[in-house]
Amino acid sequence: MRRIVLAAPHSGSGKTTVASLLCLALRHRGLRVQPFKLGPDYLDPTHLGRAAGQEARNLDSFLLSPERLRELFARAAAPADISVLEGVMGLYDGRDPLSDEHSTADLARLLEAAVILVIDAGGMARTVAAVATGLRDYGEGVPVAGVILNRVGSARHAELCEAALSQVGLPVLGFVTRDEALHLPSRHLGLLSAEQAAWDEDLALEAARHLRLEAILEAAEAPALPTPPAPVYTRPVARIAYAHDEAFHFYYPDALEELRLAGAELVPFSPLRDAAVPAADGLLFGGGYPEAHAAELAANTAMRHSVRAFADSGRPVVAECGGLMYLAETLEDQSGGLHAMCGVVPYRTRMQGRLTLGYRDAVALQPSPLARAGAPLRGHEFHYSALTHPPTRPAYRWTAPDGTEVTEGYAASNILASYLHLHYAADPQTARRFVAACAGSP
Repeated sequence: MRRIVLAAPHSGSGKTTVASLLCLALRHRGLRVQPFKLGPDYLDPTHLGRAAGQEARNLDSFLLSPERLRELFARAAAPADISVLEGVMGLYDGRDPLSDEHSTADLARLLEAAVILVIDAGGMARTVAAVATGLRDYGEGVPVAGVILNRVGSARHAELCEAALSQVGLPVLGFVTRDEALHLPSRHLGLLSAEQAAWDEDLALEAARHLRLEAILEAAEAPALPTPPAPVYTRPVARIAYAHDEAFHFYYPDALEELRLAGAELVPFSPLRDAAVPAADGLLFGGGYPEAHAAELAANTAMRHSVRAFADSGRPVVAECGGLMYLAETLEDQSGGLHAMCGVVPYRTRMQGRLTLGYRDAVALQPSPLARAGAPLRGHEFHYSALTHPPTRPAYRWTAPDGTEVTEGYAASNILASYLHLHYAADPQTARRFVAACAGSP
C-alpha cells in the first residue's frame, strides 16, 4: 500500500500545486492515484481530485479518532496503486505550538508514511539544506524521504540546491519551476475550488516532467495497514436532499458516505437554479460561498419560499456555515448590500473583515436532528461572516482558548443551523440520528 505525505515549512509553500502535479503525473503514467488532504480544508481536495481523476478524502486527526482515521484511509487507499497525502500548514504545526498533536508530522507517524518536503526555493540555494535539515531532525519518528524544490528559477538553480542538499544526505525528488500560470489564486476564504480556477493540463504535465517519479514511488513503499471490513449499507429508509452548486459545496465525501451507510438516499439540488427543493424527507445545506452569490440566491424567491415551506412542515433541516447564512433572514455582503434569505432561522448575518477559525470541543445545548442535548461534538469553524446579534436559541456551547464561554448556532425542533462544521464519519451515530429523524418526519 504505497503512500507518501507532502509537507512544507509553512503554508504558501505550494503544497497544493506540487501535490496536484504529482497526482496528475502519476495518473498519466497509468497508475490509480488516491489523493487525501490532511486537515479540515474543503477546497484543496477539489484540486487534488481533479488532478488524480479520483475524489480526494479528508483526514483530520482532531475530528477523527486515530482508529477511525486509519480505517477511513485504508478503505479509500486499498484500490489505489499509490496514495498522495497533502499536509496542512507547516510540518509540525498542529492545534498548539507546544506539541505535534494534530499536525502533518503526527499523521505521517500514525499512517507510517514517509514525508517529502516541498520547499519554496525562491531566493535560496544552500539555505534550502538548512531548512530541510531542521525539518528532518526536529521531530522524532518522522521519516523524511527527500525534497521537491518548488518555484525554482531554472534547472541551474535546482542543481545548486541539490548540491547543498546532498551534503546533508537528502535527495532531491524533483523540482517545479516558477510559473504564475500554475499558481492557484487566492480569495477571501482561501483558494478557489478546482471548478473555479482554470488550470491547463498540458501546461501542468510539462511542469511535472521534472518530478522523479521512480524515486517517489520507491519512497512511497510502506507497511500494509489492516484491511477494514467492507462497509455494510442499510436499506434506504429516508431521502435527504442536499444543496450542491457554486454557492454550497463544502461536504466531506466520507461524511456523505456515512449518511448513505445509515440508510439515506442523497439527492443534490441547486438553491441557485432550481425552483423548489426536490421531494425529500430532510434537507442538508453545507458550507460554501453564499455571500458571493447572494444576489442570485435572493432573486430565486421560489426556492427561498420552498425551503421555508419545507422547514414549516416539520421535516428535519440541517445547515452548516454558509447554510446558516442562507437559512437566516438577511445576508449583508462585503459592500453593505442587504439580501433577503429564507427566513427559517430568526438571525441575520453580515460579512466582516475578521476571520473566525479553529477547532471546537462543543456540547449540544438543545436536542436536534444530529445530537441529543448534552452530547459532545467535535468540529471546526472557518468563516468571515457573523451574526448581527447574540444567538437567541443557541445550538452549541464551547470554551474559547482564552477561557471565554461561547454559545453559537440555532436549534429548535426540526431545525439545526450552525457555523460549526461536523464530520459525520467521526461518529456514525450522528448520521444515524439524522437519517432516523428524516425517516420519522411528518
